Amino acid sequence: MTTEIDSEPPVLSTHGLSIHFGGHVAVNNVSCEFRPGTLTAIVGPNGAGKTTYFNLISGQLPATSGSVRLYGEDITALGAAQRTERGIGRAFQLTNLFPNLTVLENVRLAVQSKARLGVNLTSMWTSHIELIDKAEHFLHRVSLAERRGELAAALSHGDKRKLEVAILLALEPDILMFDEPTAGMSVDEVPVVLELIRHIQAQGDKTILLVEHKMDVVRSLADRIIVLHNGYLVADGDPVEVMGSPIVQEAYLGTGVAERV
Repeated sequence: MTTEIDSEPPVLSTHGLSIHFGGHVAVNNVSCEFRPGTLTAIVGPNGAGKTTYFNLISGQLPATSGSVRLYGEDITALGAAQRTERGIGRAFQLTNLFPNLTVLENVRLAVQSKARLGVNLTSMWTSHIELIDKAEHFLHRVSLAERRGELAAALSHGDKRKLEVAILLALEPDILMFDEPTAGMSVDEVPVVLELIRHIQAQGDKTILLVEHKMDVVRSLADRIIVLHNGYLVADGDPVEVMGSPIVQEAYLGTGVAERV
């Protein structure tokens, strides 16, 4: 039976997407659709092609063949910056901040970039308060408002990830891509970041893609799971069905890998 979500046209899709590095095929003919208001977890063992697939979608890598489409438009030829402008936001495994700027200034720069403000000094000053107010809004959303004046370099790893999410939100993308958002975090920091992603998910206005090794994280967040193996898409569907399928049980949920799919 077709659900309401399934009836929505895809926000993002890949069609026969592949990339070759010499004789190695890292992503092999992957076709997939991502619909509005859903969180899709992309899982698979190390070397399966998950991050490479992310890089192809966000434009960090050029595809050897196939296409990426955003709202039906072919954006395969566009670079990463152009795809960001079109609404694809990407958070990386390693935080990507300006360490010697304050927490507030990091987010304000993202707000300013989104507003596409030029160097007109008159308009710059009249919009300054508005930019700060908007940056403050995003800091409140990630519970960092009280640390607005601190240098980004002084934050804990978990708070740096939260700041990166605030920057991502400030760019106001339609699609949020998280590449192992809990990597390197302490046990105490993980729930805070997961709750942040869960809150974004609950708003229902973003399409979220998540690469994650921790299966407890996947279980708690995913509306859908796709599984990559040796660059191929080998499973796609409801989390319970995918994780219970024979191919996933045998290849990914066997002894020693239950927590690192």
